[in-house]
Order: sequence, then C-alpha cells, then structure tokens
Amino acid sequence: MDRYAAYQRLNVSWASHGVLKVTIDNPGRANALDAVGHTEITRIWRDAEADERVRAVLVTGAGRTFSAGGDLDWVQSFADDPQARIAGLREARELVTNLIEFSKPVVSSVRGAAVGAGLVVALLADVSVVAKDARLIDGHTRLGVAAGDHAPLVWPLLCGLAKAKYYLLTCDPLDGAEAERIGLVSLAVDDGDVLDQATDIAVRLAGGAPTALRWTKQALNSWLRAAMPHFDAALALEFLGFAGPEAGEGIAALREKRTPVF
Repeated sequence: MDRYAAYQRLNVSWASHGVLKVTIDNPGRANALDAVGHTEITRIWRDAEADERVRAVLVTGAGRTFSAGGDLDWVQSFADDPQARIAGLREARELVTNLIEFSKPVVSSVRGAAVGAGLVVALLADVSVVAKDARLIDGHTRLGVAAGDHAPLVWPLLCGLAKAKYYLLTCDPLDGAEAERIGLVSLAVDDGDVLDQATDIAVRLAGGAPTALRWTKQALNSWLRAAMPHFDAALALEFLGFAGPEAGEGIAALREKRTPVF
C-alpha cells in the first residue's frame, strides 16, 4: 500500500482480493473535500490505474455521510484569488476526465449526503449504490455559480433533460429512492445494506473478465466523451461566476446558514 500511504483525506485499503476500497474521511467536516482532499480524490484514479493489483474500486465515505462537498474555505479562495480559480478549474476538469478514463470498474457506496465533488464521484461511478434516504444535492446555482462539475455532462444522459434542468436549476435535493426512480443512480437499498451490496458488486466485477469489462466500459463512456464540449463550457461558466457578486452572496449565505439574497 506504499503508493497510497501519503493520502491524508482518503483511507485506502483492500475490501477484498482485487477490490481497492477508497474511503473519503475528513472527521468533523462531514467528509468535505478541502484543497488537499480534492487533489487526492482527483489523483487516486491514476494511482489505482497504475496498480496492477487493482481489479475494481469501491468508493465510500467514512461514517454515515458520503461527502458534504467542497470545504467553504477552499471554495472562498475561488472568489478571492484568480490563480486559485484557474487551478480549481483545471483540477475540477481533471477529476472528471480521470474518472471517465479510468479503465477499471468503479462502484460507489453512498449514505447520507453526497454534494459537490463527492456527488461527482458518486454519479460518475460505473455502478452507484445509494441508501433510499440518502440526499443527493447539486447546489451550484444556490451558491451563485453555474452548475458545472459533472452535471451538464452526465445528468441529461442518466435522467433526461427535463429532470436534469429541474434539479440543477432549483437545487432541490433528491433522496436515493427518487434518484433510482428517475435513473440517476443504479440501485437504492436500505441504509444498512448499502456497503454490503456495493461491496458484493465490486467483488463480482473484480472477478470478471478484466479486458471484457474494461472494453465495455470504454465503449459506454464514449457517450460521455462525446458530451465533453458541454462539460467544458459549463465548467468555464461556473468558474467565471466565482469572480462575480452572486458567488460572494452565495458563499456568505452558506456560512451564515441563511437564504441567499441575489
């Protein structure tokens, strides 16, 4: 496990033979991803790709929460510092492209909240297993920026344009049961069964024909590659928005736990 020893916000272990378990773990912060955590969740896919022992990846969150999204201090830096915005845009793009190009099967195990970069990983996994009472939230427009990240890339493909527009414009949360109903996730199960079900799927995939699985994934992800111009445009608009007053108000409202006034 030497290649994973330096990770600070990710706990990396073996769930089973060939199944690398990646646990987002930021105690006391609902597994929010700060600058360190975001870099690590971006980089882990390259490390796992190069690790010949890895046949599949299981990604989850420590405790009862998958990830509360971006740490507010880190998000604030995008509004305050042009260089931080440039670096943030570059890394946000890299997270998505690394997941799309990762050749091995990925299974997400989602309990509690999945927001922001955490939601990116949850939904770009090849198989997403969520608790029926999990809360999936894309809160970009409430923050005062365009819905970038993964959303315009993958939501219309998973649940259709009408549902994607509704949830991305309103920032209404979905529970896991509704997310499964509209096709946004693969499976919704009882909270206590999420990790076992996701682990079982990851173990099955790790024991499958590796080349056949990887080439099937590569072919299916061609739908995502074809939609990359939509993603690039949305991501650029999102980070452009961090330079404006709406993002300042959105961040302040989140800090003060109030409704933003735009």
